[in-house]
Amino acid sequence: MTSHSSPHGPTGHTQGEIGTAWSVPPGGPRRSAAAAHDSFASGGIVFAGVLLLCGGLLAVLQAVVALAGDDVYARVGSYVYELSLTGWGAIHLTLGVLAAATGAALLRGAVWARFPGILLAALSLVAQWLFLPYEPPWSVTVMAIDVFVIWSLAMLPERRPDR
Repeated sequence: MTSHSSPHGPTGHTQGEIGTAWSVPPGGPRRSAAAAHDSFASGGIVFAGVLLLCGGLLAVLQAVVALAGDDVYARVGSYVYELSLTGWGAIHLTLGVLAAATGAALLRGAVWARFPGILLAALSLVAQWLFLPYEPPWSVTVMAIDVFVIWSLAMLPERRPDR
């Protein structure tokens, strides 16, 4: 009987010691689809949280200017949804504070903040649409932020209790 000293072993198959050398794919271990999905979800939460926090702070700044009665905002003549600047300031201040707090909660990992974040971004979007004649570039910028917040929070998967 002849001894076979091939590195492929007596049967010709490639094996490492105790089968561990070939158990890791080339380039290192691969992430599972669930891990990649969780990474996308956590990135979406951070994105939405940062944007909601920034959008809320922008709304607070917008409210401060409106409440101060400064001449920053254009005087609109006849407008169907016309409110006084004090009224708009109160609306933007309320939405801004709630949005910033919800954005901060998302950044701290609060799962409950997802749906309030969508609701607040949608309300902010409507408020900015109605405020459009007063300051168009500002309103369009905040509306774009609101759309990204809604999109990123709506695209997140539902959390299951088994995770």
